[in-house]
Amino acid sequence: MRLVIIGAGFAGMYAALSAARLRDIQGVSPDELEIALIAPEPTLVVRPRLYEAKPETLTAPLLEVLKSIDVVYVQGSAETIDTKSRMVKASTAEGTRKTLSYDRLVVATGSRLFRPNIPGLAEHGFSVDSLDDAVALDRHLHSLADRPARNGRDTIVVAGGGFTGIEAATEMPARLRAILGKETKPRVIIVERNGAIAPDMGAGPRPVIEDALRKLGVETRLGAGVSSLDETGVTLSNGERIETETVVWAAGIRAAPLTQQIPAERDNSGRLLVDQDLRVASVPGVFATGDAAKAACDDAGNFALMSCQHATRMGAFAGNNAAAELLGVPTKPYHQKAYVTCLDLGEAGAVFTRGWERKVEMVGDVAKKTKHEINTVWIYPPRAERAAALASADPEHVTEV
Repeated sequence: MRLVIIGAGFAGMYAALSAARLRDIQGVSPDELEIALIAPEPTLVVRPRLYEAKPETLTAPLLEVLKSIDVVYVQGSAETIDTKSRMVKASTAEGTRKTLSYDRLVVATGSRLFRPNIPGLAEHGFSVDSLDDAVALDRHLHSLADRPARNGRDTIVVAGGGFTGIEAATEMPARLRAILGKETKPRVIIVERNGAIAPDMGAGPRPVIEDALRKLGVETRLGAGVSSLDETGVTLSNGERIETETVVWAAGIRAAPLTQQIPAERDNSGRLLVDQDLRVASVPGVFATGDAAKAACDDAGNFALMSCQHATRMGAFAGNNAAAELLGVPTKPYHQKAYVTCLDLGEAGAVFTRGWERKVEMVGDVAKKTKHEINTVWIYPPRAERAAALASADPEHVTEV
């Protein structure tokens, strides 16, 4: 039997850990149940940190972890899923092709930044969506030091006033001063189509966020969007022109395109609709998890968000349940009633909220300390020691907050 997992993000990593854990508990050998993980590189990109400086350091190796739990790593990019013949085809960087059959498949392909067809966005926009994107932005920011201090050199426009946009924007003043000098006076502007900043976070933490933006000197343009970009600036939907050499796009994400090859129902974000066990109900043998799946967290109508917090736990349940079906043992319905957010606010600290109503529990330096612990400890892979790695993946205890 073979269980194939596509993706080495948070959901894919925990799917592999959890499936291997159940296999070990059941006393089944790797020869009887092979667990294979397909990804371009055996590394976890610590995506929630890509707004930070030195993004090239924000990865964690996975190969030794996978070896320690007898998970086979298959290097390649999955390109084709044939759910009728139960085959996955992948290509390598060298151009070769690999084909894997599966008895159960876990789709953990994550999400991608949604880039609309706005004139100039593809040519002149930056983002912090992927490691390559974040590295390109970091190099661009450093290149500003070689340019004359005019034409908006010290101005950064962030398109999108949600979680990612706010974290990117509030980090920028310190990043620019580190590059251009302490006397530099960066101008950072968030452009948000909605009438309020952080539209999805609600009214609770908004005053904290607005106060932080004021302290940092971050401007906002609410009720407007970016209409076009060029080499020297952006034009907004309200007609305003802002001179800038740096536009960071942070306005929305969609499930990775590979999910479209699964003949099943999807939501507006491209996520596959799944049942409580994270099965794609209409496609036998296929599970979806993380940002690739729309899953109910509880019985109160809350659904998992496209976030690391939900992806890790969803991955653990998906891997466990896919293995459970093959091993003939009961599955575990996914549930995640606890929900917190911790939004980085740069030099202004952070804000920590609890519950779907986002009740503010910590602000400032105290919340910043928690954010640092989340970013540098909690979301990193377990150590490459078999017992510890397997113990970390009990679905009922992953991402307990």
